[in-house]
Amino acid sequence: MTFDRSIKIAPSILSADFADFGREIQAVEAQGADWVHVDVMDGHFVPNITFGPPAVAAFRKHVKTVMDVHVMIAPVDPFIDAFAKAGADILTAHVEAGPHIHRTLQAIRGAGMKAGVALNPGTPAEAVAHVLDSCDLVCVMTVNPGFGGQKFIDMTAKVRRLRALIGDRPVHVEIDGGVDPTTAPLVAAAGADVLVAGSAVFRGGSVADPAPYGANIRAIRAAAEAALR
Repeated sequence: MTFDRSIKIAPSILSADFADFGREIQAVEAQGADWVHVDVMDGHFVPNITFGPPAVAAFRKHVKTVMDVHVMIAPVDPFIDAFAKAGADILTAHVEAGPHIHRTLQAIRGAGMKAGVALNPGTPAEAVAHVLDSCDLVCVMTVNPGFGGQKFIDMTAKVRRLRALIGDRPVHVEIDGGVDPTTAPLVAAAGADVLVAGSAVFRGGSVADPAPYGANIRAIRAAAEAALR
């Protein structure tokens, strides 16, 4: 992975057809996805259960871009090596998931992955101020984590604060939750460069008819880039 601040669209496969993940991943990449976002949930830290390392390893065989794995689990540290072996390029842990986020970020990097830290809507930007030199991405949740398809919560002030704290560090600001062509320009203008979108990408398409995926991705990207002009 090389670092740049261009807008990147990361479809969340939580909104894909669960019976056909391989072809869904191939379809969104062929239609212009920059990254593939995988939401891991444990039924403990968040009220839902999704994928574990074996599923992530199965997805890896189909991902040709960047596999961006967001772990909404607690604890995180015992599973870091498993996700590294599964092929995650980026592993993002929540600052709220444990008492030692600095140690967690060190362990993620030590396992050979890029390290991300996520912030729930109620957590201030300052919660990660002292670990910005230890991470490669900050994920701002614009919904409460656990389920796809939720309404966007305006976190633009937090994004602006994070961008100021990050300064010239090579750290991405990712937005996860409720991203669509209406909300994308708000967060892009505030300083976000990675936009996770689930239902807004997969709506209207299928592996048999993937063209709507491409149209949706282009619409989100165009709206975000227009805000930067």
